[in-house]
Amino acid sequence: MTQFYKKSVQETLEELGVTDQGLTNEKVKKRRQEYGFNELEEAKKKSTVQVFFEQFKDFLVIILLVAALISAFIGEFESSIVILVVLILNAILGTIQHVKAEQSLNSLKALSSPSAKVLRDGKKIEIPSREVVVGDILFLEAGDYVSADGRVLESASLQINESSLTGESESVNKTIEAIPEEVGIGDRTNMAFSGSFVTYGRGTIVVTDIGMQTEIGKIANLLGSAKEKKTPLQVSLDNFGKKLAIIVILIAIIIFALDMFRGRELVDSFMFAVSLAVAAIPEALSSIVTIVLAFGTQKLAKENAIIRKLHSVESLGSVSVICSDKTGTLTQNKMTIQKLYVDNKIIDKNNWDADNDFGKKFVTMSILCNDAITEDGKEIGDPTEVAMVNLGEKIGLDDELDLRKQYPRLAEVPFDSDRKLMSTVHKINDETRMITKGAPDVLLSRVVKMATSNGIRDLTDEDRHKILQANLEFSKDGLRVLALGYKILPDHHNVSTDDESDLIFVGLLAMMDPPRPESKEAVEKAKAAGITPVMITGDHKVTASAIAKQIGILSEGGEAVEGAEVEQMSDEELRRRVKNISVYARVSPEHKIRIVRAWQDTGHLVAMTGDGVNDAPALKQSDIGIAMGITGTEVAKDAASMVLTDDNFSTIVKAISNGRSIYANIKNAIKFLLSGNTAAIIAVLFASLGGFPVPFAPVQLLFINLLTDSLPAIGIGLEPMDESLMKQKPRNINEPLLNKKFMAQVVIGGIIISISVIAAFLIGLQVDDGGLTAMTMAFTTLCFSRLLHSFNCRTNRSIIKTGIFKNKFVWGAVFIGVLLLAFVVFTPGVMGVFEVVPLEATYYWTIFGLSLFPLISIQIYKLIIER
Repeated sequence: MTQFYKKSVQETLEELGVTDQGLTNEKVKKRRQEYGFNELEEAKKKSTVQVFFEQFKDFLVIILLVAALISAFIGEFESSIVILVVLILNAILGTIQHVKAEQSLNSLKALSSPSAKVLRDGKKIEIPSREVVVGDILFLEAGDYVSADGRVLESASLQINESSLTGESESVNKTIEAIPEEVGIGDRTNMAFSGSFVTYGRGTIVVTDIGMQTEIGKIANLLGSAKEKKTPLQVSLDNFGKKLAIIVILIAIIIFALDMFRGRELVDSFMFAVSLAVAAIPEALSSIVTIVLAFGTQKLAKENAIIRKLHSVESLGSVSVICSDKTGTLTQNKMTIQKLYVDNKIIDKNNWDADNDFGKKFVTMSILCNDAITEDGKEIGDPTEVAMVNLGEKIGLDDELDLRKQYPRLAEVPFDSDRKLMSTVHKINDETRMITKGAPDVLLSRVVKMATSNGIRDLTDEDRHKILQANLEFSKDGLRVLALGYKILPDHHNVSTDDESDLIFVGLLAMMDPPRPESKEAVEKAKAAGITPVMITGDHKVTASAIAKQIGILSEGGEAVEGAEVEQMSDEELRRRVKNISVYARVSPEHKIRIVRAWQDTGHLVAMTGDGVNDAPALKQSDIGIAMGITGTEVAKDAASMVLTDDNFSTIVKAISNGRSIYANIKNAIKFLLSGNTAAIIAVLFASLGGFPVPFAPVQLLFINLLTDSLPAIGIGLEPMDESLMKQKPRNINEPLLNKKFMAQVVIGGIIISISVIAAFLIGLQVDDGGLTAMTMAFTTLCFSRLLHSFNCRTNRSIIKTGIFKNKFVWGAVFIGVLLLAFVVFTPGVMGVFEVVPLEATYYWTIFGLSLFPLISIQIYKLIIER
């Protein structure tokens, strides 16, 4: 691939076959056939139907489908219909979540300018940007988006903001000279890139790449190659589902074989096996997790964090590394004057003397030698010039437009990247004064005098030394420094670059894109929660390190490296060093992905924050991508899992806190579901091994799993946040959801509930040998005791200590569950469908007492161990 930045203007034009008249219509047609349109390729997406049917791939779902088909075959149509309805509802829910197709490439396309001004057949015409071809000469001026990548042919103070590609907030001065050495995108000053924005001046470029061959196109390819990872909860549930399925199949086969061996009818034996499968499989588990996560997203949205990918909510709780972009994420994305050197002293922005008339004259001159405007909340112009205008407003100077009206500009010498100076001429107090600003080293070489509050005097060696020391101090702090001087000219003088000599030094302006006020506190909270913050930026190393030190990311012992160093590292070396590196500067999109992968390879769950196009691939590669909602590009938002509507880094910490709480609640909800199902399995096994009738009809177990269990599980998922979670380290992503401690709690809960259920079943058998009374008592006891067990599963602590009425959702769910149970048990038409029979009043009191047993016994146990 040709590196046009290494070629001269003439060599570039010759290689592309372009004249100073632009392309002819005939050449345009040929090139369109060769290169296509200036647009990005669409990614193939799954159809809605395809996504829907993929929901049935889950092993547990397949088992239930088989059970439903066989049930229908043997005439048990009620069970088949209920199972199928449940599975279809789950599939619809899953489809709704997955059909939020990725729109990253569409957003990348939208970044391009809708139109472009080109030279064709010697005429300047405007065309849709998609019709731009390689070799077109594009005209650019302030306010334009660049439609394609191109080599700069002419530059009249042309400055382009490339922050969406490089992450660097400062606009780049464009030149036409060839660059012989190998340099990164951010240092290709003779190139313009698609999607960047012209902030100042004007110029022309010749198009070298369009569509997928542009730098944005390469990022689109990176987006395609960056693979999304499953969240820890998804992995845990997948593993659990596979293990549970194998266990259920084995037990069902054994039970079926035992029943057949004992001479039971084939249909009865099969229904026993189906009952076991239905009892063991938490049919609504995925739906309940989805609903709890959805409620979690609503809560986060109220706190300025919009979740785009539902399962990312629980991932937040596992985040151990936040790789953060600097510009607009940790900083304000707004250049601000931090310090001034004037009248032989350094003045901090916060220590400005309102009566400092000499300082005000200095700032007035900086506003006059300036083209920026701030009007109605909008800032137009170069960020460094906007910073000077904002300083004027802060110290009480007149509006910049009024000042420029009071001291009109008579002439100017525009900024030039070779001179590194800009000069304007004004009439001030009957003097024709030329004001010059520029790089301190350049301007100082042209200074002979110095202005102070006591008047003008010759510049001494000591003065020069003090100025250079101040400049060095500012630079070490990562500040960008500009010097200001002036000279008196004769009236009606034709000003030129030759006049930029024998200047009178006035002062230095030191500025930077400052940290957000809340960033430091957010970083401290993240570290306290065991989370490592890392800065990854396209900005310069000195500037990035200064910001990182201010907010606490770069501390003693931490390293700051540049992208060029990352380029030289092997993947193995990067993995070895990644834990010690706190700041990465001057990085490319490829570097960002490598850094994220290096952290992931060392066993960490990584969040990546960012706002630019350049962040999008790493946002997608990370475990959870976090985009800025205000300053973020659409590409970043679409590639991200979460979008911050206030662009506030501290919102991430709040979101992580919520994520940890949501995960804990989901885990408790799963504990509730599995312990109830375990009780049902034990009861079925007891009946089978004891040669008793079936204790539950499949339709009864489905009723419990889908209705009376689902609502309390959702209520548990909405348990209020436990603040102590943010004092703990992030949970180990390799730790299974169903660890030994968790499974012990599930099994113990299941055994205690099963004791009550089996007792009710045996009491019922004494009344009715046929089993309907026993089945009714077992079903009612199982349902009611599971409802009450939801109070046990709210937290790992006793509800007496945490507050019995703290969770109103669980109380509401239990109340609705009791109403649903009463509807099934006491409604004549419904009783037949659910295979229950009327009971005497004394038996309902027996059921009530047995159902209270698990709640009371577990709460007593929790109170004892909490002492």
